[in-house]
Amino acid sequence: MKKTLFIIFALLIATALYAQTDVRVETVVSFHNFPWGTSMQEFKAKMGEPVNVETNNGFQSLLYDNIQISGYPVFMLAYFSRNGLEGGTYYFNTFSLDELMKCYTDVQNELLEKFGPTPICYPILKEAFPYITYWDLRNGYVQLRVDTRRNEPVTLWYSSPGLTEIVFGSR
Repeated sequence: MKKTLFIIFALLIATALYAQTDVRVETVVSFHNFPWGTSMQEFKAKMGEPVNVETNNGFQSLLYDNIQISGYPVFMLAYFSRNGLEGGTYYFNTFSLDELMKCYTDVQNELLEKFGPTPICYPILKEAFPYITYWDLRNGYVQLRVDTRRNEPVTLWYSSPGLTEIVFGSR
């Protein structure tokens, strides 16, 4: 009887481990379906003219509004260097705390499906600190964030390896 239980237990563990290793996740990081290095001209040709263009620290940013991401309206900033597209940020338009937290959870679940599990650390006093989920992948960095205390919007930031190194230093 003990031998049979041991075999069943071992099979259950092996099945669980196989299921975990068989998870297919996307590891290619891009912004708005544009690969890193896409020229600003190519980006504009597909996205249209931005509502605003700014230059700061050697980067040009293009601002677009009325974009839909995960069923939510967003403002979108795309960042370009001489090397082309380096990153971008979505700022989600939500109008209540409930909608804000639903947006964060919905987008987080989509990203978890797309990029796989990540170390998620929730602070002890959730209302006193921002919620942050991130993926530091070989070919880019993705960060989802919201700070309810400061009344900041849900933001979703993507960066190329080059921009990630500039922001965080060598990885």
